[in-house]
Amino acid sequence: MFMNHLLDQNSWALQRLARFSGKSVRFEVAPFSFTCRILEDGSLLDQDAAEVTDARCVIPPSLLPRLAARDESAHAGISSEGDSELLAEIFYLSRNLRWDAAEDLSRITGDIAAERLVEGAQTAGQMLRDSAENLFKAGAEYLTEERPLLAKPGQLSAFMLQVDNLRDDMARLEQRINRLTASRKA
Repeated sequence: MFMNHLLDQNSWALQRLARFSGKSVRFEVAPFSFTCRILEDGSLLDQDAAEVTDARCVIPPSLLPRLAARDESAHAGISSEGDSELLAEIFYLSRNLRWDAAEDLSRITGDIAAERLVEGAQTAGQMLRDSAENLFKAGAEYLTEERPLLAKPGQLSAFMLQVDNLRDDMARLEQRINRLTASRKA
């Protein structure tokens, strides 16, 4: 099981999970689900899904890329129920476990090649994020400057201030009309 491999790479996590020995948790990522029991050493054992669990986490598949990218706001989209201490530990581990990909690759390619491959993948990922950010900025600039389909924040603020002033002026005008109407009737 990959989770046990990840826990072995982060031995501190095994110690933390060992406190929950004997408890089980079900993870549901549509259309898949799997259930694990925590063993005395903190490692995990596959368990029959039909058995009662102490905790349950339902993760929408759309959150997986954000969770992999370590987007903290993605954790809010996970629904969970059951043992709150166990769930808190699972969420803590999901934020702090790190996969040592270079270590695993080094068994196949050797240490130097593995390090270079991992560095290259990290560099490519950063370049992709930078490119996406630059594309977004260029698109926003195009839509606000070249083909003004979107309003700039300053323009929106000025428009909202004008609307507020117009509303206040209309309220004062309505009060004045009501006073004039009332004085004509009297």
